[in-house]
Amino acid sequence: TGYYGDGLNAIIVFAACFLPDSSQTDYNYVMENLFLYVISTLELMVAEDYMIVYLNGATPRRRMPGLGWMKKCYQMIDRRLRKNLKSFIIVHPSWFIRTILAVTRPFISSKFSNKIQYVNTLAELREMIPMEYVHIPDSIVK
Repeated sequence: TGYYGDGLNAIIVFAACFLPDSSQTDYNYVMENLFLYVISTLELMVAEDYMIVYLNGATPRRRMPGLGWMKKCYQMIDRRLRKNLKSFIIVHPSWFIRTILAVTRPFISSKFSNKIQYVNTLAELREMIPMEYVHIPDSIVK
């Protein structure tokens, strides 16, 4: 987590490489509780505008969240949180992520779709946001 701008707006960093493996027997339970934790954290942290940086690099397919889980997350996020989200930056987007977002685009609001940005390198991310308070895991840097 980091901050940007004069109002100390939050930058939420989400590293997919640390998500649980989908072959775990309690995978659905873990993902459900992870989602509730993320939402409760966002509600506490976000008073103003914020951005999410989704680090997709170094993530095997079996650790990427499924389409159903992502749809449920989007639907359960409070309207205020959706409105205050200024950008959703996907770093090192895979073909799979790009395909899912292309397929789901007709089903999500155009306002949300316009907030999604793809970034192919960490250097490109540095040009977009201040990185001094943003921790990038070593596995992704490599």
